[in-house]
Amino acid sequence: MRKVTARQRQIIWLLLGVSEEITAAEIAESTGVSVRTVHREMEDIELTLADFGLDLIRKSGKGIQLSGPAAGLAELRLFLREEKPAEHSSEDRKVYELCSLLEAEEPVKLFTLAHWLKVTVATVSYDLDELEPWVRKFGLQLVRRRGYGVEITGSEIDKRRAIGRLAAEHLDLSDLVGHNPQPASSPVFRILLDTVGKTNLMDVENTLWDMEWKWTAELPEIVYMEMLLGLAVTTRRIEIGRSIDNGGEAGYPRMSDHRLITAAEQFGQRLGQALGAEIPRAEILYIAGLFDRVQESFSSAGFASGDIELMEIVYKLTESVVKRTGVPFQSDRSLREGLLEHMDPAFKRLREGTRIRNPLLGPIRKDYEYLFQIVRAAVEELELELDIPDEEIGFLVMHFGASVERLNQLRRGVRAILVCASGLSSSRLLATRLAKEMPQIEILGNISWYEAARLPAVDYDLIISTIDLPLDKDRYIKISPLLTGEEIEKLLSYIQNTTLRERESVPQGEYDRTASEEHSLERLKSYQGMLDETVNLLERFRFYPLDNSGITLPATISAMLDFLDGSGVVGDADILLERLLERERMASQVIPDTGLALFHARSSHILMSSLTLYRLRQPVVLDGDTEVRVILLMLAPRKLSKESLEVLSEISAMLLNSELVKLLEERTESEIRRYLSSELLRFFENKM
Repeated sequence: MRKVTARQRQIIWLLLGVSEEITAAEIAESTGVSVRTVHREMEDIELTLADFGLDLIRKSGKGIQLSGPAAGLAELRLFLREEKPAEHSSEDRKVYELCSLLEAEEPVKLFTLAHWLKVTVATVSYDLDELEPWVRKFGLQLVRRRGYGVEITGSEIDKRRAIGRLAAEHLDLSDLVGHNPQPASSPVFRILLDTVGKTNLMDVENTLWDMEWKWTAELPEIVYMEMLLGLAVTTRRIEIGRSIDNGGEAGYPRMSDHRLITAAEQFGQRLGQALGAEIPRAEILYIAGLFDRVQESFSSAGFASGDIELMEIVYKLTESVVKRTGVPFQSDRSLREGLLEHMDPAFKRLREGTRIRNPLLGPIRKDYEYLFQIVRAAVEELELELDIPDEEIGFLVMHFGASVERLNQLRRGVRAILVCASGLSSSRLLATRLAKEMPQIEILGNISWYEAARLPAVDYDLIISTIDLPLDKDRYIKISPLLTGEEIEKLLSYIQNTTLRERESVPQGEYDRTASEEHSLERLKSYQGMLDETVNLLERFRFYPLDNSGITLPATISAMLDFLDGSGVVGDADILLERLLERERMASQVIPDTGLALFHARSSHILMSSLTLYRLRQPVVLDGDTEVRVILLMLAPRKLSKESLEVLSEISAMLLNSELVKLLEERTESEIRRYLSSELLRFFENKM
């Protein structure tokens, strides 16, 4: 018979004590843990229940219920009364061991770890065996010697990376930013929060917000949180004396943009004042490096709808699902954009070996069983060099489900903002279900938790969130992305008793007219920005034949940039050359099954957007063995409006169209410009 932990014991007693279904959120609230932790514990609980001939029944929209013969239930109750629970689960032990070793100044005795965890030294030793591969992934080493103890050795920067991953794997967004942290009864959870700098996180976030930098506001929430977590970990490491060595570790290896160092100095000064501590110079350089990596990775990835390989995956996946369902998903640009934005970081995590967690997997499989099987088959047909778990399939199904349920927007009376922890998949699913079930609600958009915390009340009527927020409870309502029947009633009650009462002081006609006028003006500005970017980009489009006989790829790209000399597009061509070559080393630039490559970059050294085409006399070999004779060069400034980004992303997506590829390979500049003009006009008209 397997051991159960105190937490598992508490959850099982809760299931035994109810006669109807109970949701994971209700279990989490009753036991003082996160929903993610509940789902994680359910895996072990199901194995324990199987020993008694019992099952967990999951009902979509209702929750979880214990099921089985009365004799098994009675035997389980007797077991729980007599069995002394383990103090900590295996996963909890490993979290504690990692936190202890990553924070320790000197080797830690195995006996010390065993004593705190109330297990044998042999158990700790076995845990460390399992942790060793995880530690090595970050360039660190787990050192164990008899009589010496155990320690994790390696660079301070790598240790911080490991701590960030530990947080990503074991903490929910609500754990970090919500007002309702888990109680003191979870000491391992407390230790992890201390290790990642939870006590300083909101001071760091407020300081970051006070800088009023435009680029931080443009970051996707997942990127913003990774940066914020990195900064919080930095403050914690400084507090415990684990600062970066001034000489031995370079915090900012590329000095191409000194403005970031100045920005980091200003940020460090304000943060030091907020925390009552001085930020060392080496840490300022490290923070500048964080800013640089975040800006560079985001600007490069978001510029051309992710890399070409990812675009091809999204295209093939969508076509495969269309073939199996007959639903015209390929015409849904929102689906394409959502899949690209979701799959880029998701695939990165899968390649790194990070476990994907999806607390909605059970309900998704029940509500969208047919679609789940179709998406699973479509993914397997792609033959990716990745093992795609059901949790990730569930997120993809949410995107396709949202597309299926997307309806024309009706005139609505209540303006709502959505905040969702799982990104675009859950927010779009929730938005479409709200449109279907509650057409009186107008969804203004999906924003991050940190934007919601500071959004002026006049800009919305209601915040609907799937996570706890750092806001007073009367300022938002928390529901699940699947929007159960009970939650619909709860939301209606909230709108009637809170939202609409707050609006009674404003005359309705004036309220609607003002909101409509403001919304119309914003749409006009957006259309103007999109048209200006389209016209300027097409007018600047140029085609150049390039004799690259006998020269290398770097020399070929350098010659391409020479054609832009004097055009006002490029500032520092040498730095831009390095960035383009770095992108080529990181990911394939080749359009699949063609002799065409798209080289693209966003940088502060690019002064305006540009699109240029080069046909080479001598092919260059890319992506191992692919000969490329045509290169499309797409450049844009690092600071780019949403409208400009949409236009450039649309052009990059067009490259999967064989008609455009043929034009780029064979036809004249004017013919290519006419085709792009026609397609972008159609894109603009669909936006209206």
